[in-house]
Amino acid sequence: MSVPPGDARHACLPEVEELELELLLEALVQRFGFDFRTHERTALKRKLFALRQRRGLHTLSQLQDRVLHDVATSSALLRALSVQPASMFDDPLEASQFAAVAEHCLPGAPLPKIWLADCAGAEQAWTVAVLLAERELLGRVEIYATVASDALLEEALSATIAPALMGSYQRSYEQAGGTGRLADYFQCDGDALVPLPQLRSRITWAQYNLVTDSSFNEFQLIVCRRALPDFGPLLRHRVLQLFHDSLAVFGVLGIDREIDAGERLGGQYQQLLARQPWYRRVG
Repeated sequence: MSVPPGDARHACLPEVEELELELLLEALVQRFGFDFRTHERTALKRKLFALRQRRGLHTLSQLQDRVLHDVATSSALLRALSVQPASMFDDPLEASQFAAVAEHCLPGAPLPKIWLADCAGAEQAWTVAVLLAERELLGRVEIYATVASDALLEEALSATIAPALMGSYQRSYEQAGGTGRLADYFQCDGDALVPLPQLRSRITWAQYNLVTDSSFNEFQLIVCRRALPDFGPLLRHRVLQLFHDSLAVFGVLGIDREIDAGERLGGQYQQLLARQPWYRRVG
């Protein structure tokens, strides 16, 4: 008699499942160099269990075996654990807040640099470029967009937009305060759309690991709002220290939630928007 995947005979004891999780995370470090061991466990389990179910597997041990021996499964797992790709202006409130703080902090710097850390794909970077172009800031700004893996880097560099999406993107752009025609920032590339060269040329893409890599430049604006919720306390502390070391004095940091007054770095930041996690470094 066949046993369905959800049958109790396939269920692991909690302590066995925890062991399987630890072994899988260790395998990712040893085999691929990606360290998710200090990520928030609830989010990790949710993503891993969803992938396991999609692959028709019963245990994390089976998933680990596939990951180590099947390229498609390892790619799918690393994709599932990474920041999910965003669409253009998918969060109009975040976009309008970014525009406000950019106008506030970038004009005074001679060669301002922006870091989109663990960027949510090409369309997040293009959203930033459009916002800066509208405010006549883009021409002298360098945008550094970093992603966690070479596969994500390749996706970002080859990304295009289907013309059919431009109508919904236009509406989101207007909700974020845009007053022009979003399509004017794009050109045809075969059957798809890509940003104009003056937008693409201001974005430098690179693979960068927030868990293991060190500061690589000084920035006037750092944004990391979509990756931080998946980080456990120790990793979150490390990454916030990395951002502090990379942020110029009076530069601005945009993160996922407000800084607790009791946090070690809390006294060195001034909140820019009421009840919103955008901060100017003052110390």
